[in-house]
Amino acid sequence: MAARPLTFVVGTGRCGSTALSEVLRLHPHLLSLSELMASLEPGALPEEPLTGEEFWEILAGPPAFANRLIREGFGLPEHTYPGFGGRFSAEGDGIPAVAMTTLPHLSDEPDALFDALRPVMCERPRGPVGEHYRALFETLAERFGSRAVVERSGFSLRLVPRLREVFPEARFVHLYRDGADCALSMSRHPGFRMIQLMREGGDVPGELAALMSDESAEIKPLLTRHVPLSAFGRLWSDTVIEGLEHLGALPGELVLPLSYEALLDAPDA
Repeated sequence: MAARPLTFVVGTGRCGSTALSEVLRLHPHLLSLSELMASLEPGALPEEPLTGEEFWEILAGPPAFANRLIREGFGLPEHTYPGFGGRFSAEGDGIPAVAMTTLPHLSDEPDALFDALRPVMCERPRGPVGEHYRALFETLAERFGSRAVVERSGFSLRLVPRLREVFPEARFVHLYRDGADCALSMSRHPGFRMIQLMREGGDVPGELAALMSDESAEIKPLLTRHVPLSAFGRLWSDTVIEGLEHLGALPGELVLPLSYEALLDAPDA
């Protein structure tokens, strides 16, 4: 059987792509993978071949800082793993990366889906990371009766070159939104506040490094400090400029620009 068509929805983040994932999830023949790549970064797409068990570690490893944010009340809104009733907990051994958003988006029983995927992925032979992802996509598509696969992650324009390298067959949808609206939304999002802090000079990057390595360090002062809205405007602008360069290097027939505002005005177009 031929591989199902694969599309990546890429954007700056806070551009309406989460809402698009929710809409795509309702389509009976589409496998909507929400925040898969974002949840697995920064090690989502290693260059060296992996065994199935090594690939499973990428999926199942609990991201330490994301779990810490949840424990301290700064969890990202897209992290939808059950706060109560789920087998995993940020207070315990941590929520696996793939269970943060991707599996709850697909199923009301993310733990059962996690358990079903584990043996399939772990038994795979050593191979390129792209082959493991294709096996994951096909396994999920078979399970849900999907004819095509759409992965959508926030802040993903920066990943376009590597996604193109690993998945040369993929198409890309560039979802974009008014810059002022994006910047305002970024300013209210803990994840983008972290990204902006990393861009700042002075002692801020060092303070963030201390936060990530020291459980006793306080997160709240950094995440609640005043950051001018103009800084998020620059973050949005820089991300768009870089992203358009990446997309411009691709064959035109593989890229579809899509305006969030136009999507709202004419969702059936």
